[in-house]
Order: sequence, then C-alpha cells, then structure tokens
Amino acid sequence: MNTLNPFKNLKADFPASIVVFFVALPLCLGIALASGAPLFSGLISGIVGGVIVGALSGSSVGVSGPAAGLAAIVLTAIGSLGGYENFLLAVVLGGIIQLVFGLLKAGVIAYYFPSSVIKGMLTGIGFIIILKQIPHFFGYDNDPEGDFAFFQLDGENTFSEISNAFSFISPGATLIAVIGLGILLLWDKVLSKKGKFFQVVQGPLVAVVAGIVYFVISEGNGTWEISKEHLVSVPVPNDTASFLAQFSFPNFGAIARPEIWVTAFTIALVASLETLLCVEATDKLDPRKRVTPTNRELLAQGTGNVVSGLIGGLPITQVIVRSSANIQSGGKTKMSAILHGLLLLISVLLIPNFLNKIPLSVLASILLIVGYKLAKPSLFKTMYALGWKQSVPFVVTVLGIVFTDLLVGIGLGLAVGIVVILFKSFQNSHFLHIEDKSNGKQKIKMTLAEEVTFFNKGAILKELDRLPTETQLELDVCKTRYLDNDIIEILEDFSLKARNRNIDIRLVSERGIAENPESFIQFFKLSPKV
Repeated sequence: MNTLNPFKNLKADFPASIVVFFVALPLCLGIALASGAPLFSGLISGIVGGVIVGALSGSSVGVSGPAAGLAAIVLTAIGSLGGYENFLLAVVLGGIIQLVFGLLKAGVIAYYFPSSVIKGMLTGIGFIIILKQIPHFFGYDNDPEGDFAFFQLDGENTFSEISNAFSFISPGATLIAVIGLGILLLWDKVLSKKGKFFQVVQGPLVAVVAGIVYFVISEGNGTWEISKEHLVSVPVPNDTASFLAQFSFPNFGAIARPEIWVTAFTIALVASLETLLCVEATDKLDPRKRVTPTNRELLAQGTGNVVSGLIGGLPITQVIVRSSANIQSGGKTKMSAILHGLLLLISVLLIPNFLNKIPLSVLASILLIVGYKLAKPSLFKTMYALGWKQSVPFVVTVLGIVFTDLLVGIGLGLAVGIVVILFKSFQNSHFLHIEDKSNGKQKIKMTLAEEVTFFNKGAILKELDRLPTETQLELDVCKTRYLDNDIIEILEDFSLKARNRNIDIRLVSERGIAENPESFIQFFKLSPKV
C-alpha cells in the first residue's frame, strides 16, 4: 500500500477535515434521531469512527462513523431488546464478530463486486444526497439528516418530502442556503485557483461562518429569521456531571439472551458489508488509486464498534458521504479522518452553543455539491459507451438505491451483474470453426473453453443439434481443464444421435486422438486432465 506520511500533509488534511466535520456533524445527529437513540450517541460514534478507526484503518482517505443503512436495524433492535443498554451489548458483540471476520480474512468479499455496481453505488448515493438535501435547503426539516431510505421513517418518501418542502419554504433558510451555495461555487471554480489562502481556507468553512453571521443578524426578524428547528441541535451539558451523564454503558447481564446475539451478528454482517462496499468505492475515488487492505479494515471497524458500544455510541461503518467529501476537499492521508474526529470531540466539549447557530440549509448546500460530484451526468455517458453489459448493472444499481436503500440497490445491481456473467459464460463456452470439405464430408472443429460448466449446456447443445448430416466433427478439449459432468452426458447422448446422422466424431485431447469413442463417460474418467 502506497501511503503518504500523515504528518507531512497537514496543509491538505486539516482543511479537508474541517469540511468532513461540517458534513459529519448533522449526519451524526440525524442518524441518531432516525435510529431512536440519544442524540449524543451519534456524536460518540462519529468521534470513535474518526479517531480510533481512522488511526487503525489502512485506508488513507476513508472516513468512518454512524451509517444510515443501520438506522432501521438500530431502531427495531432498541425496542425489541428491551432498552438501549441491551442494544449497546449487541454493538460490542457485533464488533467482536467483526474482529473474527478480519482474522478469518473475510475482507476478500470486497473484490467480488463488479466495477459497474460500485460506480452505480457512488452515483446512486450522489442522487440520494441531492434529493434528500433539497427539503433541508429550503428549510423544511421534518425528516432527520441521515434518513437515506426511499420510504422514510415519518411515512413520507423521497419525492413526497420534496413536494412538501416546496409548500413550506422558509425564506431565511433558503436565502442563506443560496448564498452558501454561491460561496461554494465561487470558491471551487474561481478563488481556489487564485492563491494558497483560498486553498487553505475552504469554501465550506466560509459558507458556515456566513450562515452563523446571518442567523445572529436575522434573529428576531420575523419572516427572514431562521427558526430553531432549522439549526444544528447538539446536546448542551450544563456542567461536567451532566456531560458524563450522556454516556451509556452496555448491560452485560443480558449476554446469554439469544436475541442479543442475533442482533450482534446482524450488525456485524451489515456493517462489514457496507464498509467493504465503501472501501471499494473510496479506492476508486482516490486520485492516487491506493488499495485499502480489507482485512485490516474489518479489524479496525470491529475495534471501533467495541469501543463505541462500551461508551454508548451507535454502530460504525466506513461511510461514502464522509469519504467522498474528504477526497473532494483534498484530503491525502488518514490524518484528515482523525482530525475530523478530534474536531467533533473538541467542539462538543467547548462550543456546543456555537454549533447550534449553524443553519442546516447551509450544510445542505455543502452536501449538494458533494452529491453532484458523485453523480455527474458525464458518468452515464461513459457507462453507456462501455456497452449494455456494464451499463445495465450500473443503471439498476442507481435506481435500486434511489427507490429502496443502499443494500437493496447493491443487491439488485449484483444480481443483474451475475445474470450478465452467466450470459457471457453461455456465449463463451466454445469456439466453432468450419473448415473445407475432406473425404466428401464437411469438417467442423469445436474447441471447448478452459472451463466448461453446466451454465454452458444450452449453448453447446444448441450447437451440436445444428450440425448438418454427413459431417466430420473435431472436438478439441486440449485446453479444457474442467469439464462438468453435465457436458460429458450431453456428449454421450450426442454420440448416439451422431451415428444416426452419419456424423463422425474425432476427439482430440492431451491423451491423444480418439475416433468415434464408444463412451465419452469412460474416456473422461480415464483422462487425468479433464
């Protein structure tokens, strides 16, 4: 793995960490709210995901924290397990199971997802970010940040929520969102090319500061003020004791309950799958194309979930929204992920009241830019140019993510990808070459592929049935290393048909040449290669 020194790139990593911090803050709170968990639990998992997982991970640009894909699981589990402390035990055990996955080298699963599906995942998430942020952009915030599923927890869906937003536009929130978006575009397209200052001081930071200034100035101004529900809502402790009271601890007395273990395994499986998918996607986005060691990532995530569960946090995965924001902001090493976690910790400790002056609409403008960069229209053109075998799984994945959720969308894309593979296997079972007539018979040579399985039955059977009478068939299996028994049975049955149709069969193998073999089954039993 080609990793840069994390301490020599602070000029790039620190500004990137600030952007990731502003992206992560509302998502941590929103996912906690959507999960039916204490708001502070989302911040705990964000801090642990940044500092601990970031330090242990082999990913240079991946960022971890609470994930939207687990919100429904968490919500159900808290209710069914009889309290949050019991759920935390499941999180700890889920982390231990992830550690076992890492030790068993289960990270290899990440390499079995087709590129078209991973690109579809990135694009689909880009669309989801854009669609989900439109209501927040206009100051309509009934649905919490981080609820990325099509069918929302409040009974609405993605498109009905957008429709409602246009009926309840908040002028103040919309105005500062437009100003923030203008600042971001100006910074990205013009100012960042003008000097180092504009590269160090990121546009998102300026947009957030502008949002805070606007909130302070407009407060009490009726129409143009930003109401409390349109602001970040970080829990504010009164003293050290009330701060410490926000931490929760697992109930180890429930460890013998079977439902705890079922939930733990579910968390471990879903969190590991989301992480591995994100790792693949993040590596594709990384300008330096570094490869993340997947087994090490499972060990890092497992450790993070153990720690998060022990102190009252939500389950953790690597998250594409944070990771892509990190990459787009110029993050070069894991230090940006660690620093974003430290910023979450410091801000929650020292300036919670200040954070609660940040308009959600400004943060929505930041996420809109992140979403657009993930779902650029040019990518559709590129995928279309690659042909239907790439574009169909890509489009199915995008639509699946937009209209269901992340894991279902990935599953649909993967299913279509498997069908495409099977179709290609069906087509590539053999090579047919028609040669000149010799001895009054047309000679046809069929060369079987290196591996021929039952998937190829249809193609081979069809080709054999099409052979004309009075033909000499040369069947070449010299390069075949695996020949499924189903194919051998087809050849056995065809040998009987061949005699009736006056077709001579010449079998060429590494063992030699056989003319009209009495039994293909017996021949291949003797063959050491096939």
